[in-house]
Amino acid sequence: MGVRESLYTHAAKRHHHHMIAYIGLFASALIAATILPMQSEAVLVGLLVDGTRPIVILLIVATIGNVLGSIVNWYIGRFALRFKDRRWFPASDTQLARAQGWYRRYGRWSLLGSWLPVFGDPITVVAGILREPFFSFLLLVTIAKGTRYLLLAALTLAWL
Repeated sequence: MGVRESLYTHAAKRHHHHMIAYIGLFASALIAATILPMQSEAVLVGLLVDGTRPIVILLIVATIGNVLGSIVNWYIGRFALRFKDRRWFPASDTQLARAQGWYRRYGRWSLLGSWLPVFGDPITVVAGILREPFFSFLLLVTIAKGTRYLLLAALTLAWL
């Protein structure tokens, strides 16, 4: 194997490892934004500390994955009430009324809290139930999720 082939093989392997890392980050961020338990922050911190990938790309990948997971929640919310009388429905009428009242009280601005653990994912579902317009939902959730990852990167890399 010549030097040229060796360099190409090394570059191809490095590219492959980067793609696997990006896909893993994207998947963890997407799943973390749904009601399934997942910690995308740990994945992002590990990749930031590794230092072999561009920070901006990591932040973009994590944000896009997390926002897409929230969009899944929003769509679930749009259609969830059709099933509220089913036994397997995850919320009681009281819980649903409380969540809707809370969202009506604080409005779309509560979506800026969509990054919060435990409360953030249900906010995005309730936004769908209450028919929050998609554009305002997308804008506020993207700001919230992107800011969270940016602050996490700043803390991890001691920018602050």
